Amino acid sequence: MSELIGHISQIVGPVVDVHFEFPAGAAKDLPLIHEAMTTIRPDGVTVVIEVQQHIGEDTVRCVAMDSTDGLRRGLEVTPTGSSISMPVGAQIRGRVMNVTGNAIDGLGEMDRSESLPIHREPPKFEDLKTSREVLYTGIKVIDLLEPYLKGGKIGLFGGAGVGKTVLIKELINNIAKKHNGFSVFAGVGERTREGNDLLREMIESGVIKYGEEFDKSMEEGHWDLSKVDREQLAKSQVAMVFGQMNEPPGARSSVALSGLTLAESFRDSPNP
Repeated sequence: MSELIGHISQIVGPVVDVHFEFPAGAAKDLPLIHEAMTTIRPDGVTVVIEVQQHIGEDTVRCVAMDSTDGLRRGLEVTPTGSSISMPVGAQIRGRVMNVTGNAIDGLGEMDRSESLPIHREPPKFEDLKTSREVLYTGIKVIDLLEPYLKGGKIGLFGGAGVGKTVLIKELINNIAKKHNGFSVFAGVGERTREGNDLLREMIESGVIKYGEEFDKSMEEGHWDLSKVDREQLAKSQVAMVFGQMNEPPGARSSVALSGLTLAESFRDSPNP
């Protein structure tokens, strides 16, 4: 599929149609649903688009994961042969990524040789493990009135400013310090300011470790990434991924899957 080249035929907001021409008599093998494709905007930025629908025998309808400003009809589109993949392993500790796994924390890109696709088959029902063991959160009102089960799913619902994110931050902190566990925060439609505040608070609490030199510079009001201690960063117990509210709908709708992929990599790795 990597030799197949398509061309943009229509752009409607974040939706991009891509047309493929096949030689006479050749099999018309369109990119698969959820396959990632790339195109390059005139400003040099690579835009990832994800196949959502086949239209006829030679066109696919896609959703862009980045702004389509600058894209035009006729631009080349290259299938990648796989769905969007996220970097995994120890390298993601303490890192902040976007929906496609690119670093957005200014600390450089990560190694993509070890990665997992965000679209995978779920585990079979018979492989699921049920548990009646309580996960002690360290938050007394939760542990007393609404205890969480290990392996369960919990939803926190409420209006703006009532404390949902505060509870999540406290959970992340307690999971790291009391259970020596790892957490993944996936921000779906978060404000940029909220993401920045969350990162700062994770650093201040010691769940994300940037090192003593950086901590001192942050106390002085600076944000000098050259002072980040990479050895300390590798000891962090949180990874963060964001599809911010200023990003296209495609990014916001898929970022939860990106976060889930990171969490599954922590779960399945013997030495995360």
